Amino acid sequence: MTQLNITVETETLKDLFTQSGKDKAFAKLMESILKQVLQAQAFEQVGAGYYERNADRQAYRNGTRDRSMKTRIGTLNLAAPRLRNGAFSTELFARYQRSEQALVLSMMEMVIQGVSTRKISAITEELCGAELSKSTVSALCAKPEPAVDAFLNRPLEKHFPFVIVDALYTKVREDGRVSFVGLLLATGVNEEGYREILGTHIADTETEDSWSVLFQSLKDRGLKDVRLVVSDAHSGLVNAIQKHFKGTPWQRCQTHFSRNILDKCPKESAGGSQARASQPL
Repeated sequence: MTQLNITVETETLKDLFTQSGKDKAFAKLMESILKQVLQAQAFEQVGAGYYERNADRQAYRNGTRDRSMKTRIGTLNLAAPRLRNGAFSTELFARYQRSEQALVLSMMEMVIQGVSTRKISAITEELCGAELSKSTVSALCAKPEPAVDAFLNRPLEKHFPFVIVDALYTKVREDGRVSFVGLLLATGVNEEGYREILGTHIADTETEDSWSVLFQSLKDRGLKDVRLVVSDAHSGLVNAIQKHFKGTPWQRCQTHFSRNILDKCPKESAGGSQARASQPL
C-alpha cells in the first residue's frame, strides 16, 4: 500500500481546537488532504514530479480541473490533475459519485413519500453544508425517468407462465394538488419461479378498458402462452382477462377472497377469524 506524507498548516491545527472555527477547520483540513492525495496519485501515474527529467516518465501534466465535493462538513473545492494523454484516473470521485447517488435516491424517496422540495432543500443543507434549490431537487428527481420508461417498455423475452394482476391506489402530486390514482400492476412468475414486474398502467378507476390497455401493451411486448392469471374478482378486471387471455384459467386471489369474507362478518367474528388465520399451521 502506498504511504503518503501529508502536511498540515499550523493555523488549521489551531482552528481545530477552537469552538468557533472548528467546522471550517475540518473542511479545510480535509480539502488539503484530498488535494495532496490527488497530487500523489498524479505523481505515480506520470512517473515524475514537476519539471523532473526521468526515464521512467509515462506522461506529462496538463494543468488541473476544478471539482467540488459536497460533504457533511461542507463543500470541498479540489483541483483534479489532468494529463496530456487523458489517462489520469482516481477512485476518489467515483466513491463520491456513489455517495451522491445514494443521496439522490434518498431525495427521490422523500419526494415519493410526499416531502416537499423546500424541506428536502433544508435537509440537504443540514447534511451536506450546501443548500440545493427546489428546482435542483426537482431536476434530480427527474433523472431516473428514462431508465424507468426503458424498464417498463422492455421486450418480454422470457416465458412467464403465471401472471398476477392487482391495483394499487396511491397519492400523486399534479398541478399543485394531491389526488389518488390507481396503479394497475402486472407481475409475472417465470419458469424458474422468480417474480418480475412486467408492466404498469395509471388509471383513475379500474374498468375493463383501463385493464385492457395494460394487457394489450404486455402482449405487444411479447407476453404469450400464459397458463394461469390470478387477480381479485373485480368485474371489469375479470372481463379484460377473459378478453385478452382467452382459454387461460383464471384464479381468484385468496388474499382478496379472505378480505371479502371478513368484510361481511361482524367485527367480533372478523377479529377472531383474523387471529386464527395469523396462527401458524
